[in-house]
Amino acid sequence: MLIDTLRHLFQRDLNRVKQELTLYNDEHIIWHVEKGIANSAGNLCLHVVGNLNTYIGAELGGIAYIRHRELEFSLKNIPRLELLEMLQDTSHRVDVSLKQINPDMLAREYSLLVFDQKTSTEYFLVHLATHLAYHLGQINYHRRLLDFGQQQPV
Repeated sequence: MLIDTLRHLFQRDLNRVKQELTLYNDEHIIWHVEKGIANSAGNLCLHVVGNLNTYIGAELGGIAYIRHRELEFSLKNIPRLELLEMLQDTSHRVDVSLKQINPDMLAREYSLLVFDQKTSTEYFLVHLATHLAYHLGQINYHRRLLDFGQQQPV
């Protein structure tokens, strides 16, 4: 039951990230960093892609992926269409990977040490869902704050 819920939440929120990127009137603003804002929406998108492909796609789904975390925050000006394709690919990888998980696996220790101490797979998946939602909120705020002449807020 939790897996179905997580599959739904990841799909929903990855679709919302795609929707947010599509709502920018000026594609260049996706990469704009204003005083007091640490990351652009584009870099947050790359971070979400790297995070989910690493921790769900590669670790749980066995889908080959090499993460370059530093590039998630330093790359700039990737076309919106390319970001949308990355999000679509990530969405597919996450869903395929989560379909492979059975309830017994949730109670097991997650294979990587990510925090100060080991966690269960269930705990880490819930963390990843909230991490995605957190960055989705940042992207939404970035768009509404910086994309002047914006369309209706989501």
